[in-house]
Amino acid sequence: MMKKKMISMSLLLITFSLAIALLIVFVSILQPEHLHVMEYYDVRVVNGFTDNSSLPLVIWCASKDSDLGGRALQEGDDFSWQLATSFWSATHFSCTIKWDQKRKSFDAFKAPRDAYRCSPLRRCSWLVKEDGFYFSNDEVHWRKDFSW
Repeated sequence: MMKKKMISMSLLLITFSLAIALLIVFVSILQPEHLHVMEYYDVRVVNGFTDNSSLPLVIWCASKDSDLGGRALQEGDDFSWQLATSFWSATHFSCTIKWDQKRKSFDAFKAPRDAYRCSPLRRCSWLVKEDGFYFSNDEVHWRKDFSW
């Protein structure tokens, strides 16, 4: 009787171990986008200057994996992109902005900081004005994040 119980327990342990091993192999084969854990965010930087004459707002954005290049934004122009992140990634896009003699680098998107504050629409918007940089996740309610 005791021997039968030990054999049953051994078979149960082997079956459980095999199931866990197969699960690990299956998950490691799949790409993250197939796991449906990718989250997509829209990032937008807008030239919100009201009197910047003929000088454009020059912006350059990049991550460690992707250089988005530079743009020269006139009043009201924007620079937008979409990015994908997963809960184990550390997605980080920084931008350098120059206008006249002013220059500022900032984190346009930084996981996990922005996973919460860009919700619920997954929109991270920046409005660059004469007095500083404003953030919004709905482009209606802007909050000054920092000065030049």
